[in-house]
Amino acid sequence: MTVIPSLSRRLHGPSIWALYVIGLCPAAWYFYQGATGGLGVNPVKTFEHLLGIWALRFLIATLAITPLRDIVGVNWLRYRRALGLLAFYYVVMHFSVWLILDRGLEVSSIAGDIVKRPYITIGIVCLVSLVPLAVTSNNWSIRRLGPRWSKLHQLIYPVALGGALHYLLAVKSVTFQPFVHIGLVAVLLAYRPLRKPFLAWKRGGNPRVARAGR
Repeated sequence: MTVIPSLSRRLHGPSIWALYVIGLCPAAWYFYQGATGGLGVNPVKTFEHLLGIWALRFLIATLAITPLRDIVGVNWLRYRRALGLLAFYYVVMHFSVWLILDRGLEVSSIAGDIVKRPYITIGIVCLVSLVPLAVTSNNWSIRRLGPRWSKLHQLIYPVALGGALHYLLAVKSVTFQPFVHIGLVAVLLAYRPLRKPFLAWKRGGNPRVARAGR
């Protein structure tokens, strides 16, 4: 049973575009604050950090769509593509700020940072892994790739895990905020292998049979 009233069908498209606009508002606000001196003594690092946090938040929101539908009956599947693309946009912005504003596109500085800080390598791997997901986030790719599309988009799970690890290593301490984000990623990843048994139990079936059928 859906606990939140569903939107009228004619509002589906506009609501998705509204999500894009709202989702990009934090980036625009932080850019404005950085340009007007509102991000403290190290605005570049702060801007970079905030963009990275929002990238992880949108990854978490993307992963949460299926459990929300399964557990509480909220079907926001139509927004999953937009959330995933917003996560990609924020990762690209996060990486661009580090590459251009932080490192100044200096090859030696970039290489030195990668060697000294393994979490940067993890972040770059996550970005590269998100590229094929972003490129194929369209109806044409779904039709063209068929079943391979679903397998390809399972990369979102290791990317989310890598993003959480990148965040943890970057802040170098588990304070409240990183703990919440990492905890949410862990819970959502843990739900994936439990999904079929849970749905079988919810339908009144046998969870063991569901496991055997995987």
